[in-house]
Amino acid sequence: MRLIDGGVTASEGFFAAGISCGIKKNGKKDLAIVCSEDLAAAAGVFTTNIVKGHSLQVTMEHIKSGYATAIVINSGNANACVGEQGYRDAKEIAELTAPYLECMPENILVGSTGVIGVPLNMEVIKPAIEQLVSEMSPDGGHDALEAIMTTDTVPKEIAIEFNIQGKPVVIGGMAKGSGMIHPQMATLIGVITTDINISRGLLQKALSEVVSHTFNRVSIDGDTSVCDMVVILANGMADNPPIINEDKDYKRFKDAINYVCTELARMIAMDGEGATKFVEIIAEGAASEKDAYNIVSAVAKSPLVKTALFGEDANWGRILNAAGYSGASFNPEKVDIYLGNLLVCKNGAAVAFDEAKAKSILQQKNIVITLKLKEGKFSDRMWTCDLSYDYVKINGSYRT
Repeated sequence: MRLIDGGVTASEGFFAAGISCGIKKNGKKDLAIVCSEDLAAAAGVFTTNIVKGHSLQVTMEHIKSGYATAIVINSGNANACVGEQGYRDAKEIAELTAPYLECMPENILVGSTGVIGVPLNMEVIKPAIEQLVSEMSPDGGHDALEAIMTTDTVPKEIAIEFNIQGKPVVIGGMAKGSGMIHPQMATLIGVITTDINISRGLLQKALSEVVSHTFNRVSIDGDTSVCDMVVILANGMADNPPIINEDKDYKRFKDAINYVCTELARMIAMDGEGATKFVEIIAEGAASEKDAYNIVSAVAKSPLVKTALFGEDANWGRILNAAGYSGASFNPEKVDIYLGNLLVCKNGAAVAFDEAKAKSILQQKNIVITLKLKEGKFSDRMWTCDLSYDYVKINGSYRT
């Protein structure tokens, strides 16, 4: 497995484009397409928020067939909570795109991200579809990524190559997300492409299992968007022997998908709105998987923990406090807490530690917090960031 240049168009037979059609008032790119040369096996994982954007609803319907040709995504508008018109608009985007790609509208997936409660400006989107398709190219992946970004400050893309029975296989991916992120599915919009030949059922199985421990282990602020989705298209153009069983080829593919999703998920956490630090929360020795997850989730979304990290304050009591209300079962008098490799709490009580060293650890861009519970064999981890003044500034004026 090796890193290669590119993103969603690194795999054989994929094209992409990103343009500015006028949804965003600042003239930045706001409409993207990622397209497979051939009809591709398709799988997706979607938000568990009971409120769902209209574009996401259409994609959930279309992907039931297990196949797709392309996905069209707009930024600057979530196309959510605007009534039946939002659903009709998302369907129309698919209907307008399909003839240019010589496929059925049901083979077009749709995504939207941005402000909730504002209708899509279809007057600028409809005439832009032809231009969007005409500008597709094997080098258009980065433009597509740029066109789906909202409050993101850095692009998030990756591509890797590996072999399946002597055949080179490529997986590429892109993701957007910086705020309104917590594990209730995918916590973002992500598109993954691959030229591997694999059954639709195993594609879905691999994606679902990998997302649960990658994208679903990112928390920026405890909120979950109504537009969250991760979709994958596999067009089979690598010409590897078909993967139809959970054999060593499937495991190799799943490991590769896990690598791609892990890296994209970490990029999301690093680029949290207003973030100055990337933080990994680890719980070790829990009595159950659920206990380990509950603890890392509670610590990762605690405003008091996150503000202490921003202020570089070794206030470990906030960490233990968050674990205590997480719903996990453990004996607090057995818990050890580490900041990096520095023990700051032993058996649930204060220990003398070097404040200067603690400060030095918290000044780093990458911080690891470990809770050792001594209750069992289960562990989990969550990626998050600190909570800064800029987070409040960004979200206090999001609509403007």
